Amino acid sequence: MKSARITALTAISIAAALSLTACNGDDSGDNASPQGSSSSSSSSPSSDGASKPGSGSDDGKGSAGSGSGSTKAAPKPDGKVTFCKTADLAIDARYSAPDKQEGRIDITMINRGSTTCSATGFAGVDIKDTDNTSNPIERGRAEPRITTLKPGKAAVFNLAYTIDPTGKSLAHPVELQVTPPNETHTVYLKWPKGAGAIKGAYTDVQVYPTHTVE
Repeated sequence: MKSARITALTAISIAAALSLTACNGDDSGDNASPQGSSSSSSSSPSSDGASKPGSGSDDGKGSAGSGSGSTKAAPKPDGKVTFCKTADLAIDARYSAPDKQEGRIDITMINRGSTTCSATGFAGVDIKDTDNTSNPIERGRAEPRITTLKPGKAAVFNLAYTIDPTGKSLAHPVELQVTPPNETHTVYLKWPKGAGAIKGAYTDVQVYPTHTVE
């Protein structure tokens, strides 16, 4: 009987020891887990830290470097590009055909505001006909060029078409409706005097992106 009791007590002692060992192992595992997650979270902010906290200027440099270029795109202090507003632009249209076959209208936009702005891209252009219909003009195949305007500086974009010498053109334009790039406000300009007749339809006229005149 004594032998059986001793054996039983020995088994209980061994089980208790194993239980303590297992608990200690779990504790060390629990301690390792927070350290691991702490290391992971610290590495994550370090990668984010380059583009987020304290970083309005960092973002500006990054976007300028990877995009238009800080010296060309006129970024705001927060890194966003300031587009020219219609209200700050003096806009006019002139006929400037290079010959009697190719019709071209130059539309000039002068920055009369007090700050530098970006006029990069395609302007929206509709041509109004004598029948009071407005016809949207399609974009020509050309890549926009960075067009940054300091106060007093000008940008130009062109409308191009083929001249109809027959006197039988079906297009009778009277007005240009121009919306500067990245704007929603439109200006209305008279169709330039002396402009050659449009051959075909208004869908044959194309608008090209802005560029500086310098």
